[in-house]
Amino acid sequence: MDFLYRHEDLLSRIEEDAARYASATPFPSIVIDDFLHPAALQQAMAEFPKPEAIHNWRRLTDTDDHGRPAVVQKLGYSNELEFGPTLRRLAHELNASHFLHYLERLTGIHNLIADPHMHGGGLHQYLPGAVLRVHADFNRLPGWELDRRLNLLLYLNPEWHSNWGGALELWDKSMSSCVQRMEPIANRCVIFSTTSTSFHGIPDPLACPEDVTRRSLALYYYSNGRPEHERTPRHSTLWQTRPHED
Repeated sequence: MDFLYRHEDLLSRIEEDAARYASATPFPSIVIDDFLHPAALQQAMAEFPKPEAIHNWRRLTDTDDHGRPAVVQKLGYSNELEFGPTLRRLAHELNASHFLHYLERLTGIHNLIADPHMHGGGLHQYLPGAVLRVHADFNRLPGWELDRRLNLLLYLNPEWHSNWGGALELWDKSMSSCVQRMEPIANRCVIFSTTSTSFHGIPDPLACPEDVTRRSLALYYYSNGRPEHERTPRHSTLWQTRPHED
């Protein structure tokens, strides 16, 4: 069967990638470039809706415990009925059993469960000036109480320049330093384990031109239970403060 993503390529190097994933710092993660086949990438980018193309984008906002803005100029959309055919098929493929089996081998996490409702996920679009402060994500899927285990981010930006900012930052659990920065270049897939100390974000305002947005497909994966040493009480997003911030 043909897939939009490079299924056979991923399987051919699964042992090497699993070792890379497990040894990554500050928490298990991997960057996979050239994730989609070229034709699928071009079609997915062409279908990605502009901010004005869908009237009911969710404008995502939140504040930290001190009332300070934590999410600025971020849009989200998860109604797959209004996705283009390639984006809809891609979401289905990445939530299907063949991809779940791949993720289980990559991460060592067994019995993964996809979220077809894409709660908090789906299409994400960051407007110029957008900020997503460093945080750890909610740890239980509302309504099902499943444990959140993995994030997958697939970047669909036709072009991206480093001076625009927008790199995904991974921070250590003490919030003393940023350990990894991953630029959101086209066809880059980032997968990482989520715990209550997997701190990540896009904490500095985007400096892209007014007619450019930072675009991605975000999917999250769950399990029924998790290792004892990772268990924490149910929580929503845990916003963090960088060392130089008040």
